[in-house]
Amino acid sequence: MLSNWNIWPFSYTYLHPYWFLALLALPILAYFLFKKEKQLSFSARITQSANPEKNALHWVGTFRKATIYVKLLIYTLLVFALAGPFSWNNNDGRQEDYKNGIDMVIAMDVSLSMYARDFLPSRLDAAKRVAMEFVQGRKGDRIGLVVYAGEAYTACPPTLDYKVLIEQIAKVSGEYIDGGTAIGVGLGTAVSRMRSDSKSSKAIILLTDGTNNAGDLSPERAAELAKALNIRVYTIGVGTNGEALSPVITPFGVRFEMQPVEIDEKTLKNIADKTDGQYFRATDEETLIEIYEKIEKLEKNRFLDQVYQSESPADPSAFLLWAIVLALLVSMYPLLLFKHAA
Repeated sequence: MLSNWNIWPFSYTYLHPYWFLALLALPILAYFLFKKEKQLSFSARITQSANPEKNALHWVGTFRKATIYVKLLIYTLLVFALAGPFSWNNNDGRQEDYKNGIDMVIAMDVSLSMYARDFLPSRLDAAKRVAMEFVQGRKGDRIGLVVYAGEAYTACPPTLDYKVLIEQIAKVSGEYIDGGTAIGVGLGTAVSRMRSDSKSSKAIILLTDGTNNAGDLSPERAAELAKALNIRVYTIGVGTNGEALSPVITPFGVRFEMQPVEIDEKTLKNIADKTDGQYFRATDEETLIEIYEKIEKLEKNRFLDQVYQSESPADPSAFLLWAIVLALLVSMYPLLLFKHAA
């Protein structure tokens, strides 16, 4: 795309980021270029005549040093080009590709402990709010919702109708579901929603604040089912460190007391490791937002790698165009100097 001159590095995703290792050679390259320049400058000083040419030689030296920085910039631009920069905004075929997006299911714990108030107004309310923001930022991904406590059910199958999905997330409650935390059943139900799907890129976001204490399907077995279907599982442990004001069932009803936060991080990490996902810990709403952003970026990169593994969509034209322009300026600078001297 010849009209693209944007080389702002953070506006791109890079398909081959390992090329950035070549930037480690910049200081070495700069050292040798400046060393060579000093040697040339010394030769010029001992052969120069007096005043009339002194000012001209000063400008020549300045120009020569400036060209070194330009050469280093050209090298940097070429490295960025090799890294495979890609942006949906510069891809004419992006609408066609969006329909082949990711299939994703959010498996959300709605057990009683999710009403703890270390997140405001509760863990569940914060989880719902962040999940809705995450959905609103997606494009072309089919997203579903599974709700679980002591049992699990599908609140919304994977869909592109984000309005319906967001409405379902807003309605989520643990009021009409058996008590307990059946992590295995919740994950297994999410896996079953993708069983007949044909998409090659699938992921589950499993969110909980406790340990598996219910259900007849273990988290380990559910993770094996996900692995068999090439479904990545990102697990999120929700809860502050230490104690939190949590609901407790008493003979007189539900009351809030300070209770220790107990998250089975070992199991959540094992699920993530087994399915090529990642485990995250959210101690407040801000970190939960950051976790969803990380998952979004990870899945976006995986999607690009999978969809374009046979034909790269990389568009290095902007970096190459600037490299060419700068290279032409560097090559023309001696002619300009000779013309000035004449």
